[in-house]
Amino acid sequence: MRTIFIILIIIITIPFYAQTRISGRVTNVKNIPISGANIYLEGTYDGATTNKEGIFSFSTSQKGTQTLIVSYLSYETFAMVGNVSYMKDIKIKLREDINALDAVVLSAGTFSAGDNSKVNVLKPLDVVTTASALGDFVGALQTLPGTTTVAEDGRLFVRGGDANETQIFIDGIRVFTPYTPTTNNTPTRGRYSPFLFDGITFSTGGYSAEFGQALSSVLLLNTIDEPDQEKTDIGIMSVGALLGNTQKWEKSSLSINTSYINLAPYNAVFTNRNNFLKPFESASGEAVFRKKTNAGLFKFYGAFDVTNFEVIQEDINLSQGLRFKLNNNNLYLNGSYKGKLTDTWKMQAGFSYTNAKNKNEIEERRINDIENSLHVKLKFKHRISNYFKLYLGGDYFSTDFDEHYRETQQERFKYGYNNNIVAAFAEADVFISKNLAFKAGGRLTYSELLEDVSLAPRLSVAYKASSKSQLSLAYGGFYQNPSSNVLKFHQDFKPQNTKHYILNYQYNADKKIFRAEAYYKDYNNLVKYTGAFSNFNSQFSNGGSGFARGIDFFWRDSKRIKNVDYWMSYSYLDTKRNYKNYPEHVQPSFANTHNFSVVTKYWIDHWKSQVGFSYAYASGRRYTNPNTSGFLNEKTKSYNNLSLNWAYLISPQKILYASVNNVLGFKNVNGYQYANTPDRNGNFNRRALRPATDQFFFVGFFWTISEDKKSNQLDNL
Repeated sequence: MRTIFIILIIIITIPFYAQTRISGRVTNVKNIPISGANIYLEGTYDGATTNKEGIFSFSTSQKGTQTLIVSYLSYETFAMVGNVSYMKDIKIKLREDINALDAVVLSAGTFSAGDNSKVNVLKPLDVVTTASALGDFVGALQTLPGTTTVAEDGRLFVRGGDANETQIFIDGIRVFTPYTPTTNNTPTRGRYSPFLFDGITFSTGGYSAEFGQALSSVLLLNTIDEPDQEKTDIGIMSVGALLGNTQKWEKSSLSINTSYINLAPYNAVFTNRNNFLKPFESASGEAVFRKKTNAGLFKFYGAFDVTNFEVIQEDINLSQGLRFKLNNNNLYLNGSYKGKLTDTWKMQAGFSYTNAKNKNEIEERRINDIENSLHVKLKFKHRISNYFKLYLGGDYFSTDFDEHYRETQQERFKYGYNNNIVAAFAEADVFISKNLAFKAGGRLTYSELLEDVSLAPRLSVAYKASSKSQLSLAYGGFYQNPSSNVLKFHQDFKPQNTKHYILNYQYNADKKIFRAEAYYKDYNNLVKYTGAFSNFNSQFSNGGSGFARGIDFFWRDSKRIKNVDYWMSYSYLDTKRNYKNYPEHVQPSFANTHNFSVVTKYWIDHWKSQVGFSYAYASGRRYTNPNTSGFLNEKTKSYNNLSLNWAYLISPQKILYASVNNVLGFKNVNGYQYANTPDRNGNFNRRALRPATDQFFFVGFFWTISEDKKSNQLDNL
């Protein structure tokens, strides 16, 4: 009996003698204990949590080589592989997880909108729910600080740079002709429908070395990676109609949008200062095809549009007015692939092709031009660790531009150029900690046409001053070839260049954000020419220069007032240039010293409606009065615009939408046109350049047919 008892004791106590005790202490890199960290052996239930001193201890029956895991919120997970018999009194230091939501963000000069952005200044739907934007993503971005109100143009003018200094990219690939054609004193619009984009990054300066050929800013548009469901969108508007459809399969999807715009009915109801012989008419179509692969995603985007009109505009030098006729065809193709090569390497490749044809008639003059442009890009990302990421790549730009000019009973002139640009870039993201990071790199560019090599360094630093605020610094050199209206006549140039210096402060709380950003830009090698406009007999040089400096403020609050979302922007700009035909350094005609805007959106439950308004103010812009001495010697009166919109939800999938631009009918003046010759008293008469209409009214009915029977186009209005 005693023998059996001893055997039982041995059997019972064997597991206890076979146990191994694992112990240690967990701290951060500053040796501060971490309480509540989880420690366990991978694939087992054996583990413990640290006490307030960071100490842990537990027993295990496991033998041999095992993996010890240590994890804690906002820190990188620690893994240790070794024999359990040596896992005693381990000292473990956890590093902060720089991918956490509260980590510092490299954001100087950048506004982001999209689900993948840690800090959203705008939401994707804001692009088309802003009252003054009239459904144009460029119009919505003009409510942000750093932009200048040039009402008669419609393009993006950023921080003292003209519109040609801002470049637009779709899925990282260049768009060469992003705006619809128009005539004098009539604002243009972005060509591409905002319905197909879910992410926007608008950089007002100091942007990544990945992008070039832009002196002032870049606008990055990202198409939707994967639609959530199949649906059909129908729109009937006071200016035309639209139709969209999305089909979705297991590993692929296709989205198509078409639209037709004709202003004839609108012009028949509302007076217009222009005399349209053929009202503005445009037909467009675009599609995105997406295909998932085992390691990535392929997307192909294509867009085509046709625009034409004929108009007689008032002209102080022509009693019968100035006749202008335009016919434009534009084709844009964009293909991209992004995927994973290994656990640490990713790649992105893409191309774009543009074919743009313009036929212009200005009185008896005929101007026909054709542009064929190509952009090819390859980019690699290597994640050496969470604290160090390397980006390498290169791209190739090619432009073939031809223009034919003819006047009645005169010979035909031909102008044009061929330009090939090759560039390589390298850049690194380095995170010292969750609170300190920097990006450093450079871009090397060779222009075959200009026979020039340029090296542009880029550097930005960000420091998280508190849990809700951070400071950022950015510096960059930027180069850009002259535009087509100059290169078609003359090619002996150097690239224009500028340097950006940016200081940024950002506060980001729950549904509230504040930004303040000061900057300085130094311009050199700007193009100058003789004559009122560049032409074949102008004398050209790179002797231009200038500067731009200022400060921008932005505030957005989506929480303080129930059902109200609003943001405010203010920009102060001090800039002077000596370029084009300017005789001296002076504030350019497109620049405003002060710009202010406020946008508000209010959801009214019992009305089933979203009501919004936008107000924009811009101080006067310079113009030349030949009756007094000096160049750009006077200023227009200030610009004011109050716009309203209303979206009424008839049913979950049917919406009635209305908007009024400049509801108070401010008599804005964009500038003045003076007579070519003085009157009998020696004075040059003038006329005010005012918008074709003081107000613009829009009404539309939108219907969505979807699988869930709840989705609608409210986010698209």
